[in-house]
Amino acid sequence: MGTILNAFVVKHFLHKFKQLKKLSLVLITAITFSGIFAVGQASAAQYSPSFKNTEIVEFVTIVGKNLKKTMIVDPNVRGKINVRSYDLLSEEQYYQFFLNVLEVYGFSAIERENNIVKIIRNKDAKTAAIPVIGSGSKIVGDEMVTRIVEVKNVTVRELVPLLRQLSDQAGGGNVTNYDPANVIMLTGTAATVKRLVKIIERVDRAGDQDVEIIKLEYASAGEMVRIIQAMNKPSSGKAGQPTFLIPKIVADDRSNSVIVSGEIKARERVARLIKRLDSELESNGNTRVYSLKYSKAEDLVKVLKGVSKSISDKGQSAKVKSSSKTNTSIESHQSTNALVITAEPDMLRSLEAVIRQLDVRRAQVLIEAIIVEVYETDGVSLGVQWGNENFGFTQFTNGPATIGSVAAGAKAAETTKGEIVPAVYSSETGEKISDEYRLNDVEGDFTALGAALGSASGLVTGVVTGDWAALIQAVSTDTNSNLLATPSITTLDNEEAYFIVGQEVPIITGSTSSSNNSNPFQTVERQEIGIKLRVTPLVNEGSAVQLSIEQESSSISGNTGVDISINKREIKTTVMAESGDMIVLGGLIDDDVQESVQKVPLLGDIPIIGHLFKSTSNSTRKRNLMVFLRATIIRDASLMSELSESKYNYIRAEQISKQEAGLSLMDDKRLPILPEWNDELALPPSFEDYQESIQEEKLIEENSLPENMSKESSLQENSSKESLLKENDE
Repeated sequence: MGTILNAFVVKHFLHKFKQLKKLSLVLITAITFSGIFAVGQASAAQYSPSFKNTEIVEFVTIVGKNLKKTMIVDPNVRGKINVRSYDLLSEEQYYQFFLNVLEVYGFSAIERENNIVKIIRNKDAKTAAIPVIGSGSKIVGDEMVTRIVEVKNVTVRELVPLLRQLSDQAGGGNVTNYDPANVIMLTGTAATVKRLVKIIERVDRAGDQDVEIIKLEYASAGEMVRIIQAMNKPSSGKAGQPTFLIPKIVADDRSNSVIVSGEIKARERVARLIKRLDSELESNGNTRVYSLKYSKAEDLVKVLKGVSKSISDKGQSAKVKSSSKTNTSIESHQSTNALVITAEPDMLRSLEAVIRQLDVRRAQVLIEAIIVEVYETDGVSLGVQWGNENFGFTQFTNGPATIGSVAAGAKAAETTKGEIVPAVYSSETGEKISDEYRLNDVEGDFTALGAALGSASGLVTGVVTGDWAALIQAVSTDTNSNLLATPSITTLDNEEAYFIVGQEVPIITGSTSSSNNSNPFQTVERQEIGIKLRVTPLVNEGSAVQLSIEQESSSISGNTGVDISINKREIKTTVMAESGDMIVLGGLIDDDVQESVQKVPLLGDIPIIGHLFKSTSNSTRKRNLMVFLRATIIRDASLMSELSESKYNYIRAEQISKQEAGLSLMDDKRLPILPEWNDELALPPSFEDYQESIQEEKLIEENSLPENMSKESSLQENSSKESLLKENDE
């Protein structure tokens, strides 16, 4: 029994030994596979990666096989890696290990749908379709993400430069701000984005932004705000205060109070200053002088007198009622553009508030009108006219000339031979007194023929055979014109402006003559012809402007039987436009086609031969006329300077182009060119500069003295000149 049991134990031990040997062989094979493919799988969900001098493409391929993901590798992904992990990693840890390795070597993995992963460079990842996450996202590690963070208490413009220093801008990181919504868009690895979000949350904290209302007793709220704002304005050339340390100050004229908002320390500093300034005036006088900056004193006098009378009549308070007993005097001083007001303190404060709101810088408006006209005409005329001395002629009037006018002119132009005067004999003796002779030939008058042929154009030819004559004329006309005018004008808000470029043309309005026509005279009126623009802008709240426009474009078209004829195009309208936008005021699109046929009945209808008995004239006319306008509101001097510089440089560029082209018969230097744009005022030289320039000229003259002049004479002359200069200085 013991022997059988021992045999069974030995057999079982040998069986277990064989199984252990097979398991060892499997482990050895797995370890060998890990050395070859750089991945060792100790269990179904654990990995022990080890890569030495492995191509990164092979590394990506092995990870894709292990994680069962489809890897798409960018051709720019190259290099070798060396990395090893001594811990067993789960599948999630293994994927994060994969992302960490890519991020260290400058690459990123962009996971797409259907288990596809794209491997690209870090700097290309910011423009790829990476996921946009929110605050509850579970993405961590080095996976590329984008997140939009709303900032509530600070401006993103000031915060973004700080965050860019902490982001990998050269790689896949990017920090962008959108000011209208005050948000920041962060792009980078999930870990980096999460770090930047924590920094934003720490910085974006509201301070003690409370509001305090300070009621004034003596001073004016508007004047107090003006003084404090002038003190808080940063000096030129020095760094200003931080934004959160500058309080916001608003004047409430209705209650004569100052509203202060900001940090507690800043509010306390402003409150102390207001209390010190809000004291009773040292002088007991009730007369104040207000120097105006923008408005005219004469225009404000009527307004202020009406306001003071209204306040006195209504009697809004006891103080104002008592002020009605004292006459309020409001006068203007034109030389200094100032107002002199005498009134009670309450009335002075009310009038001062009105002055402050009316004496503001008015906006200006630049109006640019564009007149575009494209005119095209085509005409063809062909006709044959016959004539016979005995039977008459055919004549058509739709051509340049008629056979009747040409024949009459030719007849009048013929030279008439002189008549023969017979010989004269004496009646008594029969002797010949004078021989027979011929008078001189009379030359014809070419006036009628010249007028007839002068009206003709194109090809005009004639054929004369015996009693028959024919006049053939053919003409084709083609006219193209392109007119472009861009008048522009700048004016103040609600001020009419007028602009004209043209000439004054005399127009006959009447004539008078005496009974014997010995002293006739005519009355003439001059009319403006050219480009005219009259406009009155009214700037509304925001960026819109209302324009009352009168635009006219006129030109002389030619002479008539009475006087000249004038082409005129005029628009009168009122429009609303946004600042800087182009609008169309009006226009005309005209397309005219005319055909004129004159023929002899029956004969003109015969095919082919009928063209000899008719005259045909065709004409087409196309006209496109449009008027556009653009209004630009100018609220500050910088925009005005920018627009002026643009127009100035445009004209200067045109002059430079003309100078480069040159003149064929004149020197190029004679062409005028504007100097370069310079905002600084060029003042005349001072007296000292003028004296220095004179002395320099004298020194140049001394260096070029003639050789025969002695040095002593030159020294004496210099000394005398220096004494004269000293006397002039004194």
